Amino acid sequence: MRRIAGEILHVRDHELRRRAVGEMHLRRWPVLPVPCHIVQWVLAIEDAERAEELAAIEMRCGVHDSVGNPSHREGRINAAVTFTWERQSEGSSLTLFASPCDEDGFVNAHGDLQIADAIAWAQNLPGQVIRSTRVWLGEDDAAIAPLLERQSLNRDELVSSTLGGGIRIWSDFRIMDDGFGRLLVAANGADPRDLTRQMQRMQELGNYRNKALLGLPVARECWPKLDTAEARLRDLADRIADSDARDDTLLTQLSGLALDLASVSTAISFRMDATRAYGQIVEERLEQLDVSAVEGFASLVDFTQRRFRPAMNTCFATIERLQRLGNRTEQLSSLLRARIDTRIENQNAELLRSMEQSISMQARLQQLVEGLSAVALSYYLLGLVKYALYSVPDSVFGVSDDFVIGLLVVPLVLGVWWTMHTLKDRLIKTTPQK
Repeated sequence: MRRIAGEILHVRDHELRRRAVGEMHLRRWPVLPVPCHIVQWVLAIEDAERAEELAAIEMRCGVHDSVGNPSHREGRINAAVTFTWERQSEGSSLTLFASPCDEDGFVNAHGDLQIADAIAWAQNLPGQVIRSTRVWLGEDDAAIAPLLERQSLNRDELVSSTLGGGIRIWSDFRIMDDGFGRLLVAANGADPRDLTRQMQRMQELGNYRNKALLGLPVARECWPKLDTAEARLRDLADRIADSDARDDTLLTQLSGLALDLASVSTAISFRMDATRAYGQIVEERLEQLDVSAVEGFASLVDFTQRRFRPAMNTCFATIERLQRLGNRTEQLSSLLRARIDTRIENQNAELLRSMEQSISMQARLQQLVEGLSAVALSYYLLGLVKYALYSVPDSVFGVSDDFVIGLLVVPLVLGVWWTMHTLKDRLIKTTPQK
């Protein structure tokens, strides 16, 4: 509202204002205490399961929406465990925060009844697990050392790095027997808010990495199809160059290949686009973490670069190869259509030349017929004149009838021809042009 000249004017909020502002506050964890036991799931949820998931969360926990966005919920499961839940485009994420807690509850979640109860409830929610992680947040390196001995982490694959602010992490990024990965973190005196942000970035790095890697099997399954399509395209190009097959047959086969490529593109486009977007987020989170290597351990950056980036390159190469095959198919189709059009134009030109020759022949025949018609008509007219002269005595003209007929032949033929030519010109001029 605004106050103008002592009056209060009410200005209505846009219907999406609070959701837009709330979007900027999503995915924010509460400030983490130390020590803290964090359990997180990233789930793939079908559209039909979304209402069931939300109802189960609200029924159990009496949750509330603190950021003005219907895709976010947070609340308390029991005295020791709080949670945040967020709906995402391809599923949802659920994070439990247990405090107070102890190391025994982390090593054996069933040993802490409150954590065990929360995990059991969460695991009954609908959806398929894309990633699940249990995180222990300790005071410092010394506090983490005894816990490392109690965890069955693979020392040869153990990744350890320091993040910005002196925070140190340990993990082998393997799935344990209980279905969870393990991440150990030493706060080392980091500011609680900085610690929370870094921990959230660390988890988002792993979550989006797994989501991005969902595109790798899809890309690998496409390669045999693309190999077959490339072989078909190469065969069609050779056949078009040889000109042995009918053009309409080749064009039909090219259209079939284009449809097959379009079908493959439609089937994988969403997953490949999602992979590209998730991969970019992974790169951003890795940069934001400000990772430093620890001597004697694999670095988080090395671990990510060793397999994640080659996997992304495979996905990107699949997209590019599919686009190239589609473009080459379209170019070959265009060349074949151009050849067909050229042949049609040549056939039309031949047809026009044939028609021109036929018309020319018809014109000459017509002229011949006109000449013969003039002679024939003149012959009949001379016959009539001859019959007329039979009635006139020879003494009238002083010459014979045959002599008169002979004199009239040329003028009469020319007159008949001129008369027919004149009538034809008038007829042509008076005939409407279409």
